[in-house]
Amino acid sequence: MKKTLGTQLSTIILISVIIILSTGVIGFGLSPIVPIFLAISFIMIIARFQGIGWQESQKALISGITTGIAPLFLFLLIGSLIALWLATGVIPTMVWVGFKILNPQFFLPTALLTTAIVGTLIGSAFTTLSTVGVALMGVGTLMGLNPALIAGTILSGAIFGDKSSPLSDSTNLASAISETDLFAHIKNLMWTTLPAFGVTFLVTIILGLGHHSVPGTTQKIALLLPLLKPTWWAIVPLLVLVITSWAKIPAIPSLMINILVSSVAFLINHSVSAYADLLIHGFKTTSHNATLILLLNRGGISAMMDTVMMIMLALALGGLLDGLGILKVVMAPIVKHLHSQSSVILATLLTGISANFLVGEQYLATILPGQLFKESFTRVHLSSLALGRTIEDSGTVANYLVPWGVAGAFAAQTLGVPVLAFVPFTFFALLSPVMSAISAFTGIGLKQLN
Repeated sequence: MKKTLGTQLSTIILISVIIILSTGVIGFGLSPIVPIFLAISFIMIIARFQGIGWQESQKALISGITTGIAPLFLFLLIGSLIALWLATGVIPTMVWVGFKILNPQFFLPTALLTTAIVGTLIGSAFTTLSTVGVALMGVGTLMGLNPALIAGTILSGAIFGDKSSPLSDSTNLASAISETDLFAHIKNLMWTTLPAFGVTFLVTIILGLGHHSVPGTTQKIALLLPLLKPTWWAIVPLLVLVITSWAKIPAIPSLMINILVSSVAFLINHSVSAYADLLIHGFKTTSHNATLILLLNRGGISAMMDTVMMIMLALALGGLLDGLGILKVVMAPIVKHLHSQSSVILATLLTGISANFLVGEQYLATILPGQLFKESFTRVHLSSLALGRTIEDSGTVANYLVPWGVAGAFAAQTLGVPVLAFVPFTFFALLSPVMSAISAFTGIGLKQLN
């Protein structure tokens, strides 16, 4: 018979993990790698003293990492793609176009709409951030806007697009967990998603109108434009990205196809050794312009390795908490005492958000509350559509706000802004659970069980 930990001990373990992580990351300002490693060691030692074998803990740890193999490999592909798009002029062209058509006062709402549209078309916030997001980040920074504000705005649009797209993995997962039709699920999502996006859009307009260009910005941009060298080629990989997405080709082969197309363009004018160096170490501009170096020197597989290490540890921690039953043991008594619709929804929201901070993985944070509260939604006469929307409004979006979360760490690495810096400005992610809670207490848009 499988050995399990008691409710009291599991609660103590969870609280201890939260203290270790928060003290290390927030208190001492450390990279999450060390606190997560300490938390994993702490759990395994406690479990062993409670009669759980090392092999069982190791199995749970490895199982957690296995669930994140796809996004971990995706990060390596995206690092390669960013380097290739920089070297072949794709991102410099997007930056050049951005400088030509964007006004600093309207940059924020434009960036929000652009990433929202691109995210909806391709169904991936990660791909949106690593392509259009990187270009917009460069444009906004050189216009003199706060990098954390730019990153939060770009993220808000990308998350909205990912959440609203039928091509999105996370949206399809939430629909599958709640056992609902995909398009009915997306339609029901709009009750909370559109208000959150609308408020975010209004806030970006207000913040944008209040922005005044830093003295010398116009001259700096004027000097930079001739160095960017736009190319007609940039439209080709962008079209390939959209076509593969609409053909419903999964993210990994889709990125591989784009990398292949971009590789051909690079190898026409460069050697194989230069190509290998580019993929591993990223792009390095030959320009001596300090601004251009800061803007373009990025990408490559090696640039992603710190993030990959941190996420592997976070997934291992999540595997332990889930595999040893710690999360479920703590939540089981709470679930039984929920009798109203609003309490069930609020508990699901809090569980999804908490799971993101504890397991660091978006999919696990969506699956766990979906499994825990499925019967509770039926018991209080709420439709499965309400369950699907609630786990999207918490489990899916909150991962971008977690420093050691898969999505949060990726966004920080890609946009070059720490998670704790852009969190206050990622308005869409902050407002989504709030809108869901408002729906729960008012009943507006709350789908009842037929």
